[in-house]
Amino acid sequence: MKNTDVVVGVISGLAVGALLGVLFAPDKGSVTRKKIADKGNDLKDNLKGSFSDFIASVEDQYADFTSNAEEVFEEGKSRLEQMSNDISR
Repeated sequence: MKNTDVVVGVISGLAVGALLGVLFAPDKGSVTRKKIADKGNDLKDNLKGSFSDFIASVEDQYADFTSNAEEVFEEGKSRLEQMSNDISR
């Protein structure tokens, strides 16, 4: 299972739980609507934070990948030059 699947599942579960908790609370309609709006804003903020963390993770993985690719390329280039020098002797 991917980390993103787990994050999405947890956030979805929290959202559904919060919504059900607010809907079944014995408050006036206006208070309930205010609570739903507040929970929606909280969920939005959490989702933005999770998405930002995900993007940062992808950026780090991309940077690691490109760094490793450059190292492999340079090593291959060096070996090819060495083989070329060995052949030309």
